Amino acid sequence: MKNNTMENSASNPSIIQALQVQAQQLLLIITQELGAQYFSEIVHQRIAQQSTEQTQDEHTQVVKTQGIKTQNIDNTYFQGLTRAQHPQFGHVMIKWQLSADAYPIAFDLTHEVDVLAAINALSRIEDNAISPPLLAHHCINVQILEQPQKLVIVVMPYYSNGSLAGQLSDRNQRSLTASQKHHFITQSAHLIANLHQAGWLHNDIKPSNILLDTSCDSSLLNNAGASSLMPNLLLTDFALAEMFNELKEGSPAGTPAYLAPERWQGKGAMVQSDIYAFGIMMVEILMGERPFKINKQSSDPMIDWATQHCQQPMPALPLEYSRYQCIVDKALAKRVEKRYRSMDEVLEVLKSL
Repeated sequence: MKNNTMENSASNPSIIQALQVQAQQLLLIITQELGAQYFSEIVHQRIAQQSTEQTQDEHTQVVKTQGIKTQNIDNTYFQGLTRAQHPQFGHVMIKWQLSADAYPIAFDLTHEVDVLAAINALSRIEDNAISPPLLAHHCINVQILEQPQKLVIVVMPYYSNGSLAGQLSDRNQRSLTASQKHHFITQSAHLIANLHQAGWLHNDIKPSNILLDTSCDSSLLNNAGASSLMPNLLLTDFALAEMFNELKEGSPAGTPAYLAPERWQGKGAMVQSDIYAFGIMMVEILMGERPFKINKQSSDPMIDWATQHCQQPMPALPLEYSRYQCIVDKALAKRVEKRYRSMDEVLEVLKSL
């Protein structure tokens, strides 16, 4: 289970220090390899160390360089986000993965490359852009401590406006108008609907995985109530995406705070799972917080999240947002058959508002 929301701290400071030293050494190697590919002004934003053993409950431990994520476990691989400049592509964001060929990774970065390439090919018409364009993809063989490693890098444009999560931070969310919130909800719904029409499930819908395109400037947001269907948002992070015709039981789940009841019950992903995650995000856009939450000091967070999603009723929205209540209730129905059948149905109701 992918868990980007839980941040644990190591109990042994010496372990943290050793891992930070290891991460810094790896970043020097990554920097050298990126420099050889003509990248400059390299700024590493995050490095995460994860197990190659695919478990039902995968916890990621976080230590920051501007955020170093790391785990003290054997047989791991590293993933990171790096900002840089390139003479051909300009200001870019690089996702990279460093792994030993000896340890296969179920959902690695090459899977995301395949998804991005397929989506880009199906959405060449600018008005139907779903994801950032894939600018470049490299697979490089490197030696680290005399061990052969594979470095995969994926290059996409850098979006200076950040993600929807940034707009929903405590400081920014209070300044959003009702029309801006409606704009974000509607445009997010369009993105997910377009992705589904392209034949893909995302499986990890949440604000941090929705980027604000460079065209989404303050003047556009001031006219957020306009009935434009041109998406100003882009979906990112397709690590868990699956094609409709290749869905299977037991596939990796998404982020616990957005995970539908049927996923907690061991069922495979479906359209309604993405719709449920959209419903959670919709409440977050309106209210600045998610409808379900658990104690940060929980001794068993997975059990607590499962209880919230499977048993806790949806809280009533305040009066100013009551017109959205019927959409939220149906998107977050505990039983799949009571949810919307498609994101197109959600869009129809949003248009009526």
